[in-house]
Amino acid sequence: MVGVKKIDVYLLRNFLGLFFATFFIAIFILLMQFMWIHVDDLVGKGIGLGVLSEFFIYATAAVVPLALPLAILLSSIISFGNLAEKSELTAMKAAGISLFRIMRPLAIAVAFLSVGAFFFSNNVLPKSQMKLWALIFSLRQKSPELDIPVGEFYDDISGFHIYVHDKTSRGELLNIMIYDYSNGFENVKVMVADTGRLTVSADKHYLIFDLVNGESFEDLNKKEQRATRSTKNIPYRRETFAHKRLLIDFSTDFNRFDESILEDQHVSKNVAQLTHSIDSVRVVAEGRSREQSTQLLTDRYFGRETRRQVTLPETVTKEQKEKFDWEGLWNSLDAFRQRQVLQIAAERARTYRDQIEYNALLLEDAERYVRKHQIELYRKYTLAFACLIFFFIGAPLGAIIRKGGLGAPVVISVVMFIIYYIIDNTGYKMAREALWPCWAGMWLSSFVLLPTGIFLTYKAATDSPLFNPEAWENGWKNVVQFIKKKI
Repeated sequence: MVGVKKIDVYLLRNFLGLFFATFFIAIFILLMQFMWIHVDDLVGKGIGLGVLSEFFIYATAAVVPLALPLAILLSSIISFGNLAEKSELTAMKAAGISLFRIMRPLAIAVAFLSVGAFFFSNNVLPKSQMKLWALIFSLRQKSPELDIPVGEFYDDISGFHIYVHDKTSRGELLNIMIYDYSNGFENVKVMVADTGRLTVSADKHYLIFDLVNGESFEDLNKKEQRATRSTKNIPYRRETFAHKRLLIDFSTDFNRFDESILEDQHVSKNVAQLTHSIDSVRVVAEGRSREQSTQLLTDRYFGRETRRQVTLPETVTKEQKEKFDWEGLWNSLDAFRQRQVLQIAAERARTYRDQIEYNALLLEDAERYVRKHQIELYRKYTLAFACLIFFFIGAPLGAIIRKGGLGAPVVISVVMFIIYYIIDNTGYKMAREALWPCWAGMWLSSFVLLPTGIFLTYKAATDSPLFNPEAWENGWKNVVQFIKKKI
């Protein structure tokens, strides 16, 4: 009993050490990918170190759902690959310890990690996602740090295109050309100057552009004047100046986006909030659907509206109304009245069609809202389950390939994770587009990989030569012989 406990401690120490190392490596790789996607929101904005640190923290939390399963897969392959390569796994089996008994302490540890992953995705991830996207929106709204390049047009100032031919060591701009279309492209002003200097006002809300020795050109035939312009209008105005100062709106302050606006988004809710939102919107959507169906059946179809518009004598019975000669009534109208009837009918048909399309749009918005929340709800469970599945894929793979280190395990882990990502992303898109039920789309990767994990665990427990070409060749020969006997 004591020896088994020591083996458990030994296995846990090796596995957890590899897990934390691979987890931080996966976090770093995925974080760099995330930073590359949002590089335009960060570069050239003059963001302080505190805001960047905050962005890194929230971004790290955002990539944990991908890094955790990958780290478990890679660490389990390396851990059992090392045991098999050093013949330690063979020695344990020779001592009467089965593979399932060897995997048990690590499976318990991974189970605790899966529970922790669920609580992380339920309690920590929604808050971090809300803060992350609020920070991203704030960064996108911030004006870029002012740095006008030489020899190309600069368009990061809204309403202006600025060209600078050269700069001096003292920061003066030489041979400047400015296109001012802040009043619209129809009212463009053009300014050129020999030199100039660009500064920021004390309150950091305006740019001060001092131009020296230049000219400005302005089209006086404004868009709204062109319809009534006469030959007396001057086509443009030319102004020569020794000094001209422009004041341009350009706030460089960092204004934070209001996080409360994102509270109703699906990424900002835990399981209880998601379930409540799904039930509430579903009840409203079902009530609206029943109301629309009743209205359409009562007022629009089965000829009810047409019959209400026709006044028949009270002495006419129901059977006579059903057999009413509508064709004779139509033929009794002259051509002008027939055209009027057709126009009225076409207009009413368009009105009914627009009403149906509007009702469908209202229901579609509610269904899309429910789908987003259902997808996020299932995602919290699939993350925890994926951790277990990847362990039961990685551990038997390591025992079968008998290779440790960072060579073959890394290649196999990356291939398996890419397969998982493709399947998971396919299921997500199917659920998002309402082609599949949300539960089927989000659990697709688990449904596909779970049998794979069971198959690999069985093969490793029975010491089957899974990657031995001769074994596959003999198996194929047996299948061919079996088919020949049946034929």
